[in-house]
Amino acid sequence: MNVLLLGSGGREHAIAWKLAQSRELQKLFIAPGNAGTSRVGVNVSISPNDFGKIREFVLGNQIQMVIVGPEDPLVKGIHDFFLADASLKNIPVIGPLAKAALLEGSKEFAKEFMNRHGIPTAAYKSFNLKNLSAGLDHLHRSKPPFVLKADGLAAGKGVVICTTVEEATKELNEMIRMEKFGEASRNVVVEEFLSGIELSAFAITDGISYKILPEAKDYKRIGAGDTGPNTGGMGSVSPVPFADKTFLEKVETRIIKPTIEGLKKEHIPYTGFIFFGLINVDGDPFVIEYNCRLGDPETESILPRIKNDLLELFLAVTEKRLEKETILVNPDFAATIMLVSKGYPDKYEKGKIISGENKIDDSLLFHAGTVYDPVSGEILSSGGRVITVTSLGDSMKHALEKSYRNAEKIMFDGKNYRRDIGFDL
Repeated sequence: MNVLLLGSGGREHAIAWKLAQSRELQKLFIAPGNAGTSRVGVNVSISPNDFGKIREFVLGNQIQMVIVGPEDPLVKGIHDFFLADASLKNIPVIGPLAKAALLEGSKEFAKEFMNRHGIPTAAYKSFNLKNLSAGLDHLHRSKPPFVLKADGLAAGKGVVICTTVEEATKELNEMIRMEKFGEASRNVVVEEFLSGIELSAFAITDGISYKILPEAKDYKRIGAGDTGPNTGGMGSVSPVPFADKTFLEKVETRIIKPTIEGLKKEHIPYTGFIFFGLINVDGDPFVIEYNCRLGDPETESILPRIKNDLLELFLAVTEKRLEKETILVNPDFAATIMLVSKGYPDKYEKGKIISGENKIDDSLLFHAGTVYDPVSGEILSSGGRVITVTSLGDSMKHALEKSYRNAEKIMFDGKNYRRDIGFDL
């Protein structure tokens, strides 16, 4: 079948790489893609948010399935757009409707949903310009640390942990009054701080049943020891050593199952992936956030461990027969290292020549911010997160050793990466 995948990051390269192995696949197009996706499919110069051009391409190229990688088009309603168009409505879309995507698109919506369905999460209050003074009073009456979250989408960077009342006061003012994260922080969720260790869980659902995918742990901070500002993710490992059978059973019974059942009770159709950002607090899982798609760079760690034909899984989702499928998982560990541009997540330069791919041994490379230079034929950096190195091994240590060894071989001016992924495990 002919498939269109939307997105351009490492997550999308990993999905494209996996789809390219499917016996069901005839043609794979990626919009807009990157230098890596062009090796497993055909890149198309269309923005994932340009629904009109996507419509034209889908109809002009006999596309039989659309897979949405990033959150933005989902929150903006691309699935709804397809269903509302007579010529598109029978083309399946992997990714939820806009109302369901609010689980990621609005932190407040997600919190209210969790409270309605008894899903464990941190206590919270929401504030905006109209009740900012009440928010400042709340901070002065509460005990730090505080977690401040922009309500809307902020590319994974809209969360700030404040250790003092003064810091939180300044931050809340900047987020709301000065719109530090744009429209995303016009409304801010202030949460209690939960002390524990984080991990990510994933499920795929057809709206009726669900299947649980391998868990992973990613590392958001730019600096060693989880220091410095948040990024989109500096690396990941899968499986997560502390997530044993007992803990994962709690995740399913207390979080995943109630989430799926809650969506059904509220008559919110959901097709695609659900990401559960979790924290382990003394052996009990709490939800930090939902995402309406796979995480990045977790995708680069979990997909190489899944043995299933990914396109066949997507077909099972679209045909509402996911319950009959079994997720087959490689027991090996996967470790992903993200190579980023100097200055990221703040200002960074683009257009740096990338070399060394031909020297990679026993690792997978998933491109993120890369493009081909049509004149020189060279691969250039085009984003803050540039390329990931993923390796499998019989232990986390072994997988990390392979990834770090090969990360040294990839060269571009200003290359930076965390050298302590997995340090806390």
